[in-house]
Amino acid sequence: MLYKNIDNEKIGNIHPGEILQNEFLLPLNITVYRLAKETNMSQTRVSEIIKGERAVTCNTALKLAKYFNTSPDFWIGLQNDYDMEEESQKIKDELERIKPCLV
Repeated sequence: MLYKNIDNEKIGNIHPGEILQNEFLLPLNITVYRLAKETNMSQTRVSEIIKGERAVTCNTALKLAKYFNTSPDFWIGLQNDYDMEEESQKIKDELERIKPCLV
């Protein structure tokens, strides 16, 4: 999903890792090491998610949901929104050539 800033300017597609970092880890003063250790995930895995280099899987979503008292659907929803926007941009020209069925 493309987001807009306060001035209504597009700021791009936001990876779930950015949400994890800015909305959870930083405000709660939780390190990558601590999150990894307390959720039984590797530090590399968590770091790659934060850097936008790795997707949030169902396994990760379940662990993040349990740890942060959110829902797995929240994390999977963020990932799905990100993936859909990435793919939409990638095949934008192809999608424009498809005419809707009017039946």
